[in-house]
Amino acid sequence: LPLLLEATLLRLASGSHHPFYNGFYYNRIVNDKHSGQEKVVYFNGAKLVVETPKDPVYSSNGANVTLPCRYHYEPDLEGKRKIRIKWSKLRDDYTKEQDVLVAIGKTYVAFGDFRGRAHIHQAGRREASLIVSDVRLQDDGKYRCEVIDGLEDESNVVDLRLQGIVFPYQPPRGQYSLNFHEAERVCQEQGAILATFHQLFQAWSEGLDWCNAGWLADGTVQYPIRLPRKPCGGVHLAPGIRSYGPRHRHLHRFDAFCFSSALRGEVFFLDHPSGMTLEEAKQSCQDAGAEIARVGHLYSAWKFLGLDRCDAGWLADGSVRYPIAKPRANCGPPEPGVRSFGFPSKGRFGVFCYKER
Repeated sequence: LPLLLEATLLRLASGSHHPFYNGFYYNRIVNDKHSGQEKVVYFNGAKLVVETPKDPVYSSNGANVTLPCRYHYEPDLEGKRKIRIKWSKLRDDYTKEQDVLVAIGKTYVAFGDFRGRAHIHQAGRREASLIVSDVRLQDDGKYRCEVIDGLEDESNVVDLRLQGIVFPYQPPRGQYSLNFHEAERVCQEQGAILATFHQLFQAWSEGLDWCNAGWLADGTVQYPIRLPRKPCGGVHLAPGIRSYGPRHRHLHRFDAFCFSSALRGEVFFLDHPSGMTLEEAKQSCQDAGAEIARVGHLYSAWKFLGLDRCDAGWLADGSVRYPIAKPRANCGPPEPGVRSFGFPSKGRFGVFCYKER
């Protein structure tokens, strides 16, 4: 029986369910003579309604989160009913939805990256909420809660947003040298992922102004402008997100906008009286039971932990940077931010290390 039920769940996940409501719940009754013809079709006129929060649900990297979903009937129906529940994640590029979990009663199956992390939560009557544990950067996005009762198939959407920071990234070889797939890779190498449009928009609303175009997760190329100026689309355009639209993912080359969330550990600074080379810096972090920090680690520590250090330090990609939460003399511009010295081929500096808790 468990194998049969799991097979049913798998078919439910792979099937194509298009939400609809035609005003009736049908109960097909075969006549007593077993002629194979339908005697009559009854309906009760009850409407299935699926409810989810209108406002986004916020979480952070490594946390546990509940995506609320409840359903009811109008007018209300009594009695126990065999309900099927399906959760799926909507993709930013509008390709096929990603299966997350399907359930019949208290039995459920989770899929892909959600296996072992996604659980159905049915503590209350007619509840179909989803619990996601150990939240990851790529979990950010919209989720569909679908409830299936016979011919009734209704759904609604929950928006899960990770609290994080967007930062522009150029590799050592310089500006506009990344195709889409390389941009995905360099963000991952820096403890981040490619940002979505809504993450970039949120960063723009918080003050991000960057005149170089970069890839986003949906394959578009855009950049945020707070202060219109001639090299950045012209002085007569209003502030906003400038867009090049979708670009060829293999042929076209730009920078990247990466997204990182709260840290599962800490970033700390190590120094030496005469400074360190990059290799010496990496070894110093290892000697301290840590690893050399990535760019995403430094931005997250600056954003969420208020890391403030007016000393330049090596990072894992070979760049030299330092975070300023409280601007002051001799520490760069008058605004808070992560300052960069680029990718020096020579020089001796301190190092920022990262250690997970």
